[in-house]
Amino acid sequence: MVRAGQPPEKAAPIHQHSDLERRQEVASGLDDLVRAAREKADENPSGADLVRGA
Repeated sequence: MVRAGQPPEKAAPIHQHSDLERRQEVASGLDDLVRAAREKADENPSGADLVRGA
């Protein structure tokens, strides 16, 4: 991996670290979205949920 003229040995760990941080940010954001959707679903159950609970 050559970026901005840096040798691959130096650049690879830097970019791998930044990629890991970004993946963690994306995963955290997705987790927040799923939790919010589940909370909303619990507040407004669908017809199928109502039938299952009967």
